[in-house]
Amino acid sequence: MSEVVTGEAVVLEVRVAQLPSRAVALLIDLILQWGVLIGVYMLVTRASLVADDALSTGLLILFTVLVIVGYPVIFETVSRGRTLGKLALGLRVVGDDGGPERFRQALFRGLAGFAEFWLLFGAPALITSLVNQQGKRLGDVFAGTIVIGERGPRQIPPPQMPPQLASWAATLELSQLRDELANTARQYLSRWHQLSPQLRDEMGVRVAGQVSAVVAPPPPPGVPPHAYLAAVLAERRRREEIRLARARPFTPYGQAVPYGFGSAGAAATPGPASWSPPPRPAEPSRPPASHTPPTAPQTTPGGFVPPI
Repeated sequence: MSEVVTGEAVVLEVRVAQLPSRAVALLIDLILQWGVLIGVYMLVTRASLVADDALSTGLLILFTVLVIVGYPVIFETVSRGRTLGKLALGLRVVGDDGGPERFRQALFRGLAGFAEFWLLFGAPALITSLVNQQGKRLGDVFAGTIVIGERGPRQIPPPQMPPQLASWAATLELSQLRDELANTARQYLSRWHQLSPQLRDEMGVRVAGQVSAVVAPPPPPGVPPHAYLAAVLAERRRREEIRLARARPFTPYGQAVPYGFGSAGAAATPGPASWSPPPRPAEPSRPPASHTPPTAPQTTPGGFVPPI
């Protein structure tokens, strides 16, 4: 795994393609290119019997350039970073910022590939890929790209709603919570168990403080940062599922997606394993004026209190 930083300064994890898979994808592309070149040479040779030699030479040069340079440039531009070999191996070329590959980048990679693979037999590409931490060849270094694997990415199960915060979470105002900040909170929760206690508390308070600045109302006193972030993200996801269900009310099986289960079908909230999400109403509704707020949990040392 590696990290890329987007234009919005958001750190994303990507799976960098390994050298063996890239070599196999390159071998597939080279076999296809050699097959096309052999067919072109046979056609041009037959055409030279009835055509002018200069015309035959021009056609031979044109088709050679199209096959060697045009093949990767055209395919990677049209398919957003994939040739036939990369498609077979589940690889894709993206920019250093995680965005799709552009024509300029594909052109740089294609021209550098001609020198790396066809003139120098892949030696510069092999050496550079072994030295570079992200496995980049010279074309990737010049173009500002990286090859990633799309198959079998690590799926982060969505966080579950802490039961004691369900009533409070139904009253949240989440319109100001941006996707970048939500992704930051989601990545923190995914690594919560792997962090040291001191770093876990520091990062939790910082991320929770950023979220509480744009989310209202504040949490009950004594709620730890990870539980607060899990409640906010779970409620945000629940509302998104409701919005999508209204746009497309029927699933292929005629049933609604159960609340609290993601693609992995397992709880992922960092906390007690015995927590399970309670039944949720069909639509969030604010409590009436006479509603008695839930009893706030006792304040514990190190509990998260959002800034006022």
